[in-house]
Amino acid sequence: MIAFRLGLTGSIGMGKSTTAAMFREAGVPVWDADAAVHRLYGAGGAAVAPIASLCPEAVTEAGIDRNILKQWIGRDPEALSKIETIVHPLVVADRIDFCTKTVSDMAVFDIPLLFEKSYESQMHATLLATASPEVQRARVLSRPGMTIEQFSLILSRQMPDAEKRSRATHIVETLSLDQTRAYVEALITHIRRGQHA
Repeated sequence: MIAFRLGLTGSIGMGKSTTAAMFREAGVPVWDADAAVHRLYGAGGAAVAPIASLCPEAVTEAGIDRNILKQWIGRDPEALSKIETIVHPLVVADRIDFCTKTVSDMAVFDIPLLFEKSYESQMHATLLATASPEVQRARVLSRPGMTIEQFSLILSRQMPDAEKRSRATHIVETLSLDQTRAYVEALITHIRRGQHA
């Protein structure tokens, strides 16, 4: 049983993963949607067989090769929706399993598409990790192999940050590690005192 569910989101390069790690360090259980997908794609994962029926060349001994999936998505405009039809229900099942097994006064749900998929309705509150467009761009383009074209494509698939800001219950500007950690610790205290909004 989880008494309070906090949905955490943020666009690429906004500090969401770093923020999630700070909740973990503070002892708050965190369910990570991306980690769930990695488990599903790994050797023996629940997504391997159904994806193999769509794109056999993507299957290796280690599970699903995401680079081959990306190439398929680039060739076939319907590939992404086919993959999502398989993967999204499995991710939801993984999240339900986490909720069933976790006993805590609060837990964080790290979900990149929290607002895009309307999952905020399943949370008691939401937290958006954000930064300025300039900081976001610098962070993302410093990643190995990232190009401006890839960055633009990723942004085009995500809800604009301004809209996320308008929908979030709480917002943390991830300008520095110390500032972000202080915000996370204050928010945990705020929630545990029962001030949920």
